[in-house]
Amino acid sequence: MNELSAALDAEGVATVRFEFPYMEKRRQDGKKRPPDRQPRLLERFRSVLATVRAEVGDACPVVIGGKSMGGRMASILAAEDAGIDGVVCFGYPFHPPGKPDNWRVDHFPRIDCPILVIQGTRDPFGKPDEVAGWQEELGACQVVWLEGGNHDFQPLARQPESRQDLIGKAASQVRSFTESRVCSSR
Repeated sequence: MNELSAALDAEGVATVRFEFPYMEKRRQDGKKRPPDRQPRLLERFRSVLATVRAEVGDACPVVIGGKSMGGRMASILAAEDAGIDGVVCFGYPFHPPGKPDNWRVDHFPRIDCPILVIQGTRDPFGKPDEVAGWQEELGACQVVWLEGGNHDFQPLARQPESRQDLIGKAASQVRSFTESRVCSSR
């Protein structure tokens, strides 16, 4: 996330990062723990979003997003709350690895703002051939594939691109998405 935040900044996309409560506890005591339940995760996300909105005002578009579970929470929040200008998910967990029958996209049709998913083609949480069969459920969601990238955008060793290259491509896609789909829809 540090590398992605820096790449977004280089593209002129400002970011606000935060930790969910279980992450804060892990950082404080070093103990690995499972994620908080969805209501607590969404509560934190809403709190951060309210703070950002208060700071930047309504004239500034605010795109929410996150990596993996954070992106999923952002998309659920967008499906539940109006007033979000766009959503960007990095490595969306379409389904748990090895469980392609357990899809997590039932809320996508309720998202009424532009949404972008940036996914590695080798991501065990959803590969291109798996996602292709769910286009109707994804609605207007735009999916961008990073060739050879895994869930953390790490490419194959034989690829000429590095992980940093794929992260840079992801950041460039966010800038384009924000300019063409988010800002133009306001």
